[in-house]
Amino acid sequence: MKPTSLSDRLRSLSEKGVQLVDERQVFIDEDVSLDRIHPGSVLFPGTRLSGAKTLLAPGARIGSEGPATIIDSAIGENAEVASGFVAGSVLLDKARIGANGHIRPGTLLEEEASTAHAVGLKHTILTSFVTLGSLINCCDCLISGGRSRTNHTEIGSGFIHFNFTPWGEHGDKATPSIIGGIPRGVFLREERIFIGGLSGMVGPTEVGFGSFTVAGQIVRSRVGDNRVRSEVARKIDAPWDFQLRGLTEPRVERNLDYIGHLAALRAWYTDVRKARLPREASSYTGEILDAAVSVLDSGIAERTARLQQFLSARNVTLPPLRFPAIACPLQTTPGAEPYDHIAWVRSLSSEEVALGTGWLQEMVDSFVRTNRIA
Repeated sequence: MKPTSLSDRLRSLSEKGVQLVDERQVFIDEDVSLDRIHPGSVLFPGTRLSGAKTLLAPGARIGSEGPATIIDSAIGENAEVASGFVAGSVLLDKARIGANGHIRPGTLLEEEASTAHAVGLKHTILTSFVTLGSLINCCDCLISGGRSRTNHTEIGSGFIHFNFTPWGEHGDKATPSIIGGIPRGVFLREERIFIGGLSGMVGPTEVGFGSFTVAGQIVRSRVGDNRVRSEVARKIDAPWDFQLRGLTEPRVERNLDYIGHLAALRAWYTDVRKARLPREASSYTGEILDAAVSVLDSGIAERTARLQQFLSARNVTLPPLRFPAIACPLQTTPGAEPYDHIAWVRSLSSEEVALGTGWLQEMVDSFVRTNRIA
């Protein structure tokens, strides 16, 4: 029988091995499935859990540095939310949100990705080991690069990704940016990227692997691989109105490219990560990967809607997007060693990495070609 009162729900969690540091200061909403709150997770004072999709794996730590609200989010093994708000998002194993985080729907942090304090994210993907400093607002970004916890892409404190264009009646948010990328980034072989602090980036744009953008600037243009970039501030004093600007091919192409990267990452999850799961794997392992796929689906839907809005304002219709079906060339035997995903990626030969990179890049390129606006 499902516990009906808060005290019953707390008692049920405590009896099965969930650590409640002070149950007088923990709230579990009635829509939370207690079967998805696993033994070994730790709920500190000020924790609030809501939503039928909420899942805490063993070792998950919620509210270690202050009050924390988790809504319809999946928190992996030994992942942590120090304090703040997390909704509609996924943290994989050992990922961490620092104090006073504000994590809105569509956000995915892969293994050991992390943020320091006071970071806001929405529809943003951090692949494994990516690290964000403090006082950052980063919405509509895909960030990868680096190889380990000690060699990782980092965004300096005080960074803002500007994801809004004011032109037209309402403006638009067809402005996602890629720092690194999926086809090369998921194999953990690429050089790290450093985005200097107290800076900004105007989307949509791209920054290549191995590059460094200097602190205290606004990045307004694409940065290739292995570059250092410092852009001089522009002095402008000219007449202005909010009249709609025309259709520009780079804006559309960059949005299609971004959706293509999301589609490639989705294929990586369904055709590689889920396909490799041992049949005897813990139920929460597959459920967390399913939650990650749902986050990617929501990101694809969000970017499609924003692109459609951008085009509609210019009297252009976006046809239904077509996603390529390209078979994965990698061996993905369920339960094959090594079981750990990061260890498996590192075990791949250079030939296998080339095959996998080519597969994912073709997914991106094929998607862009197929859906290019005439």
